[in-house]
Amino acid sequence: MFTKILIANRGEIACRVIATAQKMGIATVAVYSDADAQARFVQMADEAVRLGPPPSRESYLLGDKIIEAAKATGAQAIHPGYGFLSENEAFARKVEEQGLVFIGPKHHSIAAMGDKIASKKLADEAKVNTIPGYNDPIDTPEQAVEIAKGIGYPVMIKASAGGGGKGLRVAFNDKEAHEGFSSCRNEARNSFGDDRVFIEKFVEQPRHIEIQVLGDAHGNVVYLNERECSIQRRHQKVIEEAPSPFISDATRKAMGEQAVQLAKAVQYQSAGTVEFVVGKDQDFYFLEMNTRLQVEHPVTELITGLDLVEQMIRVAAGEKLGFAQADVKREGWAMECRINAEDPFRSFLPSTGRLVRFAPPATDLQQGQATTAHGVRVDTGVVDGGEIPMFYDSMIAKLIVHGKDRADAIARMREALNGFVIKGVQSNIPFQAALLAHPKFVAGDFNTGFIAEHYAHGFSAADVPHADPSFLVALAARLHMFYRNRAQGLQGQFWEGFKALPKRDFTVCVLGKEGHNEYVNVSLSEVVRGEPTRVTVHAQGGERVYELAVDRYLGDTRITGRCNGQPFTAQMERGKTRNALAIRVIHNGTQLDAIVMHPGTAALHKLMPYKAPPDMSKFVLSPMPGLLVQVAVEPGQKVQAGEKLAVIEAMKMENVILAAQDGVVSKIVAGKGDSLAVDEIILEFE
Repeated sequence: MFTKILIANRGEIACRVIATAQKMGIATVAVYSDADAQARFVQMADEAVRLGPPPSRESYLLGDKIIEAAKATGAQAIHPGYGFLSENEAFARKVEEQGLVFIGPKHHSIAAMGDKIASKKLADEAKVNTIPGYNDPIDTPEQAVEIAKGIGYPVMIKASAGGGGKGLRVAFNDKEAHEGFSSCRNEARNSFGDDRVFIEKFVEQPRHIEIQVLGDAHGNVVYLNERECSIQRRHQKVIEEAPSPFISDATRKAMGEQAVQLAKAVQYQSAGTVEFVVGKDQDFYFLEMNTRLQVEHPVTELITGLDLVEQMIRVAAGEKLGFAQADVKREGWAMECRINAEDPFRSFLPSTGRLVRFAPPATDLQQGQATTAHGVRVDTGVVDGGEIPMFYDSMIAKLIVHGKDRADAIARMREALNGFVIKGVQSNIPFQAALLAHPKFVAGDFNTGFIAEHYAHGFSAADVPHADPSFLVALAARLHMFYRNRAQGLQGQFWEGFKALPKRDFTVCVLGKEGHNEYVNVSLSEVVRGEPTRVTVHAQGGERVYELAVDRYLGDTRITGRCNGQPFTAQMERGKTRNALAIRVIHNGTQLDAIVMHPGTAALHKLMPYKAPPDMSKFVLSPMPGLLVQVAVEPGQKVQAGEKLAVIEAMKMENVILAAQDGVVSKIVAGKGDSLAVDEIILEFE
């Protein structure tokens, strides 16, 4: 067994590998860019070696420098994690040539499966179901159109070296095939240095289901059941779960056996994933094989009780698998939500900056822990006060739960999301909460088009309604009493904290858009310290009564307590909204901003005129923090609605800013290479 390994990656996955290595008694070496010098994974490792500046091409993609670091520190093996060099055949080969061990498949397996065209041909030879299509590189948009018509629309246009949603388009007609081919080819050339593109049939109502395989150097290969990864946004996975709520035991067995056949055909050693697209009748077709550890591997770990990173290390060290196919467990239900630094209310644009507050929910399962116990696990590479840089992907953490069945897993995940505190950057937690509450998701009735279908016009607060809005009003009133009591205590009236407070009547002003506020009358019964408070909400449609026992500590954002005897977790901020007097309550993805006041004050507040924000329609503002890589217009230029104005790069994605209406550019305010903040002015129209 190895005594020291180097992790050629960063963030969450570097922490994940280090956790298992520490459990196994193996020393670790981290490599880092300047942007990650103070990162959690660097602090966790036994040693750390600087690679270079923040951009990946100057740091994490420098294979030769990583190998030099391994040799200089005495590391015997390199674990690549996922992304970066994890599926780079040349890097894996060079690691082996330098006398080191690549903790992953052999370079010939990566080469065989890394090319989508070649891998499909291999899958055919291995008697694995494949999608009808044209498997040779296509040269021109016109050829792409003819091939697409021959296969029959809709079709998928895919880059041979693509991955992560890049270099992929779906075309439903000749025009989309022509444009999609050109876009895929350009994107593939820029992202992967390989502009080969092929076309295959698009399976309608498809589900994305993948089989985890594990092989050793002695010819043993097993499959570790499946993962359902159909909840995707723009081909990026959002929620993953194991097992799938859709496939039958017979389909599971057939898919698993075909995945093993393919792995054996390429002499696969290590953990890998064979991805399938599954139609509505459970007909399944090979998509691709990911020759690395997947982001969503924890859900497989929790239903099988296996530490996949440990298995990878043991296989790389030459050990045989310690179990056979018949020994593989499938216990309970696991689910993972990717918590990303993006703003779901602003078209999911990236959000970078400092994590002013990062407090994950309480966990009872840990990274690297081989168990099928039920509970909550958080895999992350960040800490409270850390930085989310613009140079890498947007993932902050992975929130994973394991329950006795799917309903239990969903309930655990919703409660864990309620307790996940992230401040300083925006996150997709409200969107995750909305997905988990959607009736069709709960019923398991979804496919890869679920988000596009149900959130076709983007995501808004209206998409995550609360099942009981009066509860949020009651909670705001009770929290107001907490602050009122504390303020009186600070003024020397300490008796109020220990004796009964009389009944109080308040009006809760729920702040709406453009001054459309709602005023709700609330009564609080006698408040006694340590006892539930009776809160009556006089809302439209009658009264709602809540017995609220709230655990509240000064400075805490997260609130726990019981409502009518049932436990709950929520979040609260005071003075952090557009009104300094307001209380913000967040629960089940819904956010309520409210001012709690005396009824007489509320009557006057209703008379206050609404002050509209300044008109910014003449300006083009940056919708996110990022690097301005292109300004596509000049002063005096006439532009039409939909025309490209600028391009901003953040978190490995280019975001094109288009003109919302016709106009004439009067002034360019920001220049190429500028780092922009949210709502910073880029240019001005006449």
